Amino acid sequence: MSSPGATRSGRTGRARPTWCSPSEQRRTPIAMNAWNRLQPWLRRGRTWVIALPYGWLLAFFLLPFLILLKISVSEMETVNFKDLITYKDGLLQLTLKLSNYVFMSEDTLYLDAYVRSVRYAAATTALCLWVGYPFAYFMARAKPTVQPALLMLVMLPFWTSFLLRVYAWKGLLSENGWVAEVLIGSGFDQLLAATGLIAAPGKLMHTPFSLVLGMTYTYLPFMILPLYGNLAKMDLRLLEAAADLGASPWLAFWKVTVPLSKAGIVAGSMLVFIPCVGEFVIPELLGGPETLMIGRVLWDEFFQNNDWPMASAVAVVMILLIIVPLALFNKYQAESQERAR
Repeated sequence: MSSPGATRSGRTGRARPTWCSPSEQRRTPIAMNAWNRLQPWLRRGRTWVIALPYGWLLAFFLLPFLILLKISVSEMETVNFKDLITYKDGLLQLTLKLSNYVFMSEDTLYLDAYVRSVRYAAATTALCLWVGYPFAYFMARAKPTVQPALLMLVMLPFWTSFLLRVYAWKGLLSENGWVAEVLIGSGFDQLLAATGLIAAPGKLMHTPFSLVLGMTYTYLPFMILPLYGNLAKMDLRLLEAAADLGASPWLAFWKVTVPLSKAGIVAGSMLVFIPCVGEFVIPELLGGPETLMIGRVLWDEFFQNNDWPMASAVAVVMILLIIVPLALFNKYQAESQERAR
């Protein structure tokens, strides 16, 4: 005979019930209730954690942009700005002042500054890629014991003040600087004068040459580091396979290495191009009147003319100008991830 509370599990296949004390039987529904109530809060907690980066972007990027946009279409009063939306006599009125944007499209000063900024930023990006790619390739192929020292050389300029580095270039490019003496002694300054990068032979400061050189030196690490990270993780067996198929080292470089490093090239180009467009300090110290960029125009409108609506309009157009390469970069990243799948 079987004891009370037990069941036959051999024939029926049912599991033998577990015995719980009365106190545990009372606690189990309470614990289950608490767990059921806690689950929605845990889900919300995960949602809040994911929402934190979006909140940061909203507070420090989108909201300031909307404030700039609002000021750019507002009419400036003595103390404050006029309201864009007014309600009077049962009518809701929206007043947008677009004269700042119209004035920008008609005045060649702003258009020339935008074009000049994009041109100098593109030239700086190309030079950084031209100088940075071989250095990043050499770092990625160097011995593991040498790579930290090379990486330290790239990071070393960041230990010095940005202003001190720019002022150092002022001394190097001055008439008594050794860089100017080398270029003038080799006759390279005449070639620069013939191409229009400097005003006259022997004059290197406050020219497009000094401006692009200073920006290239400043932003070169931002090109090298993404390229190094991309090239260091590349599978070298692909190069061996290309060599087995008869490809020369030069052909393997262009057909294998360069395509696989496109992500690093695009990332480095964005990190260099975007800050160069709005650069203010380097053009102010190393540039001249013929190198007026949009950063200087923006500063003049804010702090010299005190024309905040006009300055905001200039800033809005500059931000929209920078969004274009960012959108292209995001599209490229999405396509690359889709192809990887």
